[in-house]
Amino acid sequence: MATGGTGTAWHRPGVVFDGAYERYDARPVQNALTVTAADLLVHPADPGKATVATIVGFTTPRTALPNWRDHLALWAEHRRRLTDARPLDECVVDLKAPELEPGSLVDRTGLAKIANIAEDDLPDPKFEDHKMPEPQAHGAGGPLWSRPVGGDWAEQHHCAQGPGVLLSATTSFGTPQPQGLVADHNRLTKVIQGDGKQTEEAAKTLAWWPAVSLTVGTESLVPMSALRTTLIEAVLSHLATGVQKGRSGMWLGTLRRDVVQIFDWYVQRKPDHTANLLSEICLDAHTRLNVDPETVGKIIRRSFHLDSKLGEKTIDALLDMALPPSAKPSES
Repeated sequence: MATGGTGTAWHRPGVVFDGAYERYDARPVQNALTVTAADLLVHPADPGKATVATIVGFTTPRTALPNWRDHLALWAEHRRRLTDARPLDECVVDLKAPELEPGSLVDRTGLAKIANIAEDDLPDPKFEDHKMPEPQAHGAGGPLWSRPVGGDWAEQHHCAQGPGVLLSATTSFGTPQPQGLVADHNRLTKVIQGDGKQTEEAAKTLAWWPAVSLTVGTESLVPMSALRTTLIEAVLSHLATGVQKGRSGMWLGTLRRDVVQIFDWYVQRKPDHTANLLSEICLDAHTRLNVDPETVGKIIRRSFHLDSKLGEKTIDALLDMALPPSAKPSES
C-alpha cells in the first residue's frame, strides 16, 4: 500500500518536497475508509481451511490467496491467546478510497498527460526509477498510479524543471538557453560588432564563450555561488530588521529594489536553481527569525510585482512553481 496512516488520516506517498521545513508535504487521501480485521471477520470465515506457514517452507504466492479471509481468521485466533494483542478493530488490513479504485489509476502514458509532458520525457524506468512516484498498483503494462499522486509528481517535476523552461530563450544559433545567458551573448555580440571589423556571424561566435564564462562554471567571472549567498542574506537581513522592530506579517515590508533586481538577474541565468534558492530563504527565515514561509512567499511575490522586470504573468508563474508548498497562499 502506497499510503501511510497518521492515526487520524491517511496520506499519499511523499512526493512534493517542502524545502521550508525539509520534509515532504503531507497530502491527505480524500474520502479514505480504513478497513480493519474486525470489519472483514464480520463475514463468515473458516480458520480450519488455513495453515500456518513455516519460515523454511515459505514461498511467496504468485497470485492472491482465494481463501485469504480464512487465513485472517486463523491469525485472529492466534492473537486471542496473546494478552497484550491489539484489538482487531485497531488492526488495519486495507484502505479504500475513490482515488485507489482500479479504474481510476493511470499508467506512464496517463502520468505524462497529467504532467503535460511527452511520455519520452518521463524518467527512464531502467535507470531513473527512483525519480518516479511510488506506484499504487501494478498491471500487465507496469506500474499504476492514482491521479492525485500523478498530480503531486507533476507539481514536483514542474517545480524543478519549470523555471528553466519558463525563463529560457533562443540563442542566435537557434538553441534554447537561459534568457540571461542569451541576453549576455546578444549584448557582447553588439559590442564586438560595433567596431565594424567583424561580420555578424563572426561576432556571434567570438561573443559566445565570453558570455558563457560570465556565469557558467565554478570559475565564472561572476561568482554565482557567492552571489546566491549574498542574495539570501540580503533577504534575511531585511526580514530581521523588521522583526527587531516588532513587526510581523506583511508589516515586515517589501524588499529593496536593488535586491529584487539582483534576484531577477540571478534567476534569469540560473533558473533551474530557483526552487532551491527560494526554499533556503524560507527555511532560514523560519529557523533563524521565526517568520513563517507563507509570509515570506507573500513578501517576495509583492516585492517582485513592484520592482521586477520579469512581468506579472511570468512572476506569478515562476513563484507558483518554485515556492515551497508552505510558502504558497493557503486555500481559503
